[in-house]
Amino acid sequence: MGSEMTDVREAVGVFDNADSLEAAIDELQSSGFDRAEISVLAGVDTVEKKLGHRYKKVAELEDDAEVPTTAFVSTEAIGDAEGALIGALLFIGAVSVAGAVVASGGALAAAYTAAAIGGATGGMAGIGLSSFLERHHAEYLQQQLDRGGLLLWVRTRDAAHEDRAKKILSKHTAHDVHVHGLPDN
Repeated sequence: MGSEMTDVREAVGVFDNADSLEAAIDELQSSGFDRAEISVLAGVDTVEKKLGHRYKKVAELEDDAEVPTTAFVSTEAIGDAEGALIGALLFIGAVSVAGAVVASGGALAAAYTAAAIGGATGGMAGIGLSSFLERHHAEYLQQQLDRGGLLLWVRTRDAAHEDRAKKILSKHTAHDVHVHGLPDN
């Protein structure tokens, strides 16, 4: 890489399952680490496109400052998104169909029936999209697990922060826990 190192450092660890990773992230956040200081490995396709080559194991990427990362999306956040998606499409479907019936001079009972049908149709579309979100997230996790685990990086501010991050990662069964410097940009 040839870049000079700065005082910017981060802790890194590899997790063997999503539950341990999420527990570590929860504890990091409740221990004073900001969400912006915590990142995970981007999707396999994104990583390989950015690096220009395939990788076999996540261990190859632990200390690579060029590897693309992303914010972790928790299971709860996915559930929230699914609920919002289903609810929004349910509402849009119901209102648009009922509005069309009323605008065309339809009776109130017909508008209610149309709203129920439109809502059900929108809700079914929302369920289909939320199922896609779940599958996509599960595939993302599985692809990384197949390559050796789930990488987590935690930006640290000082030695005390480094120690706290390493202890939390280790407590939640991360392996290969260490701290490295980041190149000066």
